[in-house]
Amino acid sequence: MVDGPLVSILMPTHSRVDVIGFAIQSVLAQTMGDFELLVVGDGCVAGTAEVVAGFNDPRIRFFDLPKAPHFGYANRNVALRESRGKYIGFAADDDLLFPDHLEKLLSGLEAGGALAYSQALWVSTDGIAAPFMTNLTASDELDTFLERRNSIPASCFLYRADCLPARDVWREEVESAADWLLWRRIIQENSSRPIFYCRAPTVLHFSAKRMASRYALMPEFATALHIADYACWWPRPLRVSIPDGKTEQNIFADLMLADPIGWSATIRSSTTDLISRLAWEDIQMVRPEYAEIAGQLSTTRGELKETWELANSLKHDISFLQDKSHATELANQQTNELLAEANARVEEQSRDIDAMRSTLAWKVHQSLQRALYRFR
Repeated sequence: MVDGPLVSILMPTHSRVDVIGFAIQSVLAQTMGDFELLVVGDGCVAGTAEVVAGFNDPRIRFFDLPKAPHFGYANRNVALRESRGKYIGFAADDDLLFPDHLEKLLSGLEAGGALAYSQALWVSTDGIAAPFMTNLTASDELDTFLERRNSIPASCFLYRADCLPARDVWREEVESAADWLLWRRIIQENSSRPIFYCRAPTVLHFSAKRMASRYALMPEFATALHIADYACWWPRPLRVSIPDGKTEQNIFADLMLADPIGWSATIRSSTTDLISRLAWEDIQMVRPEYAEIAGQLSTTRGELKETWELANSLKHDISFLQDKSHATELANQQTNELLAEANARVEEQSRDIDAMRSTLAWKVHQSLQRALYRFR
């Protein structure tokens, strides 16, 4: 292999001329400086090339390419075919890397792993940061990641270039989620190699402008923001005010640049405190309330079962009464029919008697009866 940098970092860009400078600065400020930064212009907007050129750093290589389909995965492959690093990483044009991001991930890969990734702090559009802690070394979380969804930003990953047979490994025909497909492929084709998980934040991940969402359309992040909105104890370093006319990346980059080591340590300790507080509140309040509600639900289910059984019993009784009522109605109907038939016969006999009484024979008979009565 031709001698080259230890790490190749891929940074695609299309329309974030407003923040890509902060993203590039966070890469150039890495404590491990043996890398190349491949900035891949995917039909990028005017001014992007000038921002990239303004850094005047020989480690940066700019690929100013026409817009490729979808998210420009084909252009990423163009750059990767020219990459030279033993390891390959990713940096979004609107994310910020902690200064020791590469250093921490390399420690895992150099120990034999094929894929390394770290925690990310997701940052809302109004400056609230919260950790995502997907743990791919836990089998259930790995299964969820492989089979259902991805909750790890691409900027968190670093992998060995030789863990796959080629460098240009991005799926070009898919419309989205090609990064997730790549991580899954690496894991599946390197099952004998461990996944290295850096259990500390090394990336600030911001909500993409195209999403127009405070919480990046991630439900877990929305839940975290709901807590932050009402919790007076949310750590101050994880709640940063964003002035009008400034981007979140701008403000956080300034804080990071002013004291890289101190800022990183403060953010990480605040994240640990936050996780501990959330866990402790879960034990103190959420779980007991959940248990109480579960108990109430169990009681309600029991009452509903009794009500259901009573309803079924009443339904049976009503059905029996309805059957009995129907039988009574049928008997009444039959009785009425018999009475009507009897009345008809009585009327018919009455008519026959009246007809007989009007005959000459009946009148003679009546006369003889009266005569006999007199002679007795």
